[in-house]
Parts: sequence; C-alpha cells; structure tokens
Amino acid sequence: MLNFVLFGPPGAGKGTQSEKLIEKYQLIHISTGDLFRAHIKNQSPLGQRVSALIAEGQLVPDEITIAMLEEEVDKNPNAKGFIFDGFPRTVPQAEALDEFLESKGSSIAGVIALDVDQQELTKRIAQRQIETGRIDDQADKLQKRIEEYFSKTIHVLPYYEGQNKLSKVNGIGKIDDIFADLSAVIDKY
Repeated sequence: MLNFVLFGPPGAGKGTQSEKLIEKYQLIHISTGDLFRAHIKNQSPLGQRVSALIAEGQLVPDEITIAMLEEEVDKNPNAKGFIFDGFPRTVPQAEALDEFLESKGSSIAGVIALDVDQQELTKRIAQRQIETGRIDDQADKLQKRIEEYFSKTIHVLPYYEGQNKLSKVNGIGKIDDIFADLSAVIDKY
C-alpha cells in the first residue's frame, strides 16, 4: 500500500493537487476537512461538535479526528494507498497515524510539503472564499488557521524528516508544473 501525506498550510493547493494525484495513481484521498464538512452537512452529533470548533477557528481534538480517519481507511480495504490531506497536524497525530497504519501492516511512504508563502496563501484563500463561501475561509478564521499552521502544525515536518520521508515541492506556479514536481517525488516510491 502506497500512503502519502500531502502537507501544507491552508490554501497551499493540497485539494487541487490531490485530485490530480488520485486520478494518476488510483489512491484514495482522505481530507480531514472534507470529513468534517460531510459530518457538519449531515448534522451528525459529531458534525455538530466539529461545527462549533471550526466556527471558532479551533482544531478538532485528536480523538475525533483519528476516529473519523480510521473509519475512512477501514471503508476502503482494497485501496492501493491513501493520500492524507490536512492530517496529521501534530506530532501525536503523526504517531497515532503511524501506529494505526502499522496495525494494518502498512506505513507512510512519504510526506510531501507544498511550500507557499503567507502572501500567496492570503491571496488564494480570499479568492476561494469568493468562489465557495467556505466559513473557515473568512478572514478572521483564516488568520487563526494560518497562525495555527505556522505555530503548531509545521512542527510535524521534523518528525517525518527524522524518518527520511520528507520531500518539499514549490507550491507556487502553474498547477500542472506543481503536479509534475509532485509526481516526480511519488514516482521514486
């Protein structure tokens, strides 16, 4: 099983690039953001809890996120692999993901970080907010999410770097050029 973590701040292009990678490599995309939005839309009890947290710009607690993620992996027992998007966001989440995948006889093959500066992120998300109206893209909540990424989430990278699994790709440029760079990394595996 070929499992990758696509890493980057809000607006780095993880969703856009994941769609292209799924098509090329027949991997299953697991976006914690998409899972949260689906639970919120369905107004499940979990969705109601997640909705309140996201509305405040807070991260969803690990136990909720990990349970949802494990459920998604278990729904796809014949998958060639997974692209994890938006997860892990903390070292304890990375450790939990490693432990869970190990229990399935698998592991993370590689972590690809999309490098995008804050100025570009702000511009991209402002455009996405106009196009989609996502509540978590509103200026005040977005700033919290970007700060959260650069103060907490970024610290997950050394965890994977220590395992020699980290690759960085420039996330600024033409979508197809970024995709070619991502594919070059994945093709090594």
